Amino acid sequence: MPSIMAATSKDSERAIGVAPERLGLEEQIRLAGKFVALEIYTPEALPLRRIEAIGDSLEECIRTLTRRGLNPTLFEFVRLPNPF
Repeated sequence: MPSIMAATSKDSERAIGVAPERLGLEEQIRLAGKFVALEIYTPEALPLRRIEAIGDSLEECIRTLTRRGLNPTLFEFVRLPNPF
């Protein structure tokens, strides 16, 4: 049985650029309850559904996107569910 531990910054770094549905079980467990930023679909752009920011709050996700030079208004924010 995998140990249930809190997400570390390394877990978050590894998940950036990965589609939420492609996270492994241990990653899903460690990141459960975290907010993630995913680019919003528009007719002009078909974005890949990959995680661009992870945080304990929406504000933390927005700060991360801004630091990366990304416009937070182009993203949706969802909370990752527990896989069980």
